Amino acid sequence: MIISPDRKDFSSILNILGRLVLGLSFFMLIPLVTAALKREVSPFFDFLIGFGICGALGFGLMLLFPMKKEAGWIHAFFTVSFGWLIFSLLGAVPLHLSGHFASYIDAWFESMSGFATTGLVLIQDLDHLSFAHNMWRHLTMFIGGQGIILASLSILTRARSVALGFYIGEARQEKILPNVVDTSRFIWKVSFVYMVLGVAAFFAILYNQGMKWDKSFFHALWIFFAAFDTGGFAPQAQNIAYYHSPLMEAATVVFMVLGAINFNLHFWLWNRSKKEIFKNFEIKTFMLSLFGLTGILYFSLRFCGTGEILFRKGFYQLVSAHTGCGFTNLNSLGLNHFPILGVLALIFAMMVGGGVCSTTGGIKLMRLGIIFKTFFTEIKRWMMPFRSVYKDRFHHLQDLVFSSKRVKEAFIYSAFFLLTYLAGALVAIVLGYPASLSLFESVSATANVGLSVGITNPTMPLLLKIVYIFQMWAGRLEFISIFVSIGFLLSLFKK
Repeated sequence: MIISPDRKDFSSILNILGRLVLGLSFFMLIPLVTAALKREVSPFFDFLIGFGICGALGFGLMLLFPMKKEAGWIHAFFTVSFGWLIFSLLGAVPLHLSGHFASYIDAWFESMSGFATTGLVLIQDLDHLSFAHNMWRHLTMFIGGQGIILASLSILTRARSVALGFYIGEARQEKILPNVVDTSRFIWKVSFVYMVLGVAAFFAILYNQGMKWDKSFFHALWIFFAAFDTGGFAPQAQNIAYYHSPLMEAATVVFMVLGAINFNLHFWLWNRSKKEIFKNFEIKTFMLSLFGLTGILYFSLRFCGTGEILFRKGFYQLVSAHTGCGFTNLNSLGLNHFPILGVLALIFAMMVGGGVCSTTGGIKLMRLGIIFKTFFTEIKRWMMPFRSVYKDRFHHLQDLVFSSKRVKEAFIYSAFFLLTYLAGALVAIVLGYPASLSLFESVSATANVGLSVGITNPTMPLLLKIVYIFQMWAGRLEFISIFVSIGFLLSLFKK
């Protein structure tokens, strides 16, 4: 029986959304303080306005719509899917006020790209953006990568019984600890520890290169947010190429990979067994995929330069694509100058992404591994005697059996992503863009990567901006919470 909502359901949902918007307003205090420290007057008022709007809306929703029903899974899924839309719309307010966007839609695009940890940009004159607005752009990735909804609820409410619904609704399928709120707090703990290490490493590199200490600190912090949360934003228009530093490129590779690893694996490596890194099914799948695609990329670029160029320009884009980060160290020679075979290798890497329960998007390594292993398992079954029973296993924190449920889920999620990749590409093709470039940009948006072949820019058609906003949103939440929410609304018409 499908649950049909009533006024009490929507009152509870709006109350929860009010709490979340209130939580978002407190995050805006960080760029507000940044503007005060850097004596940026106009940006200070931009974020003061944003803080006021979020605070007023949050309090208003909480006062006007009391909790009339205990929150359940349906409420959680609905709150997650529409909460992310509200966050991106409100997060766009100070960005639009900055004057660096042609329209509010462009600012919304940038905000959604940040919260969804995508990294596609429509900002103009990025090199002259204020410290406060740059802080907000990168902070949205840190918020979105960790999961603002569950984090806010764990602070602002005691709704632990429904926390699992919010956790799964934000596209995290594995609990680390028995209590989901404790799981969320562990994720934040890991992130803050890595933040200290990452900021220290990036700061040392930039300061030693001659950058002023305050600028080095802010750039180090922002690059960490973008690397570990696999977001891809950078404070300068040239992205990582701005620094002209092999050390920065190597350091960002380390934190991109750390961000693409399952947080559950982080927990095991921290607290249980360091050997898990050598046995884990996702890591094995990642290494096989990375080495295979590296070979393809090397073959396609073999006549394009020296070994150093191949490594720094080719391999860096591949790691960035596979981890879903979207950093690039290319200057004038963009991705649209890559040979078609190299472009296809990057497209496949973006399609797959990183580990489940990580900050990456895409189909995910676990699902790719299950799909490929299912094919080999079926071949083995056909080679065995008729009445034989064969069960294949894989190791992911423990020895697991390939169940029909796991296989079905892997194929269903992969099908959703593939259909969305193709749908977005078809829209761009209809609008007059080349097929290969259209597919690249569509995959980059849906898999929350951020690499671009030039289609994403302020002059692209409005329809394509809306399509990419939808793809970033749907790809970050992995569709299920969105479909449940749509079904929740459609059930109103069946009364």
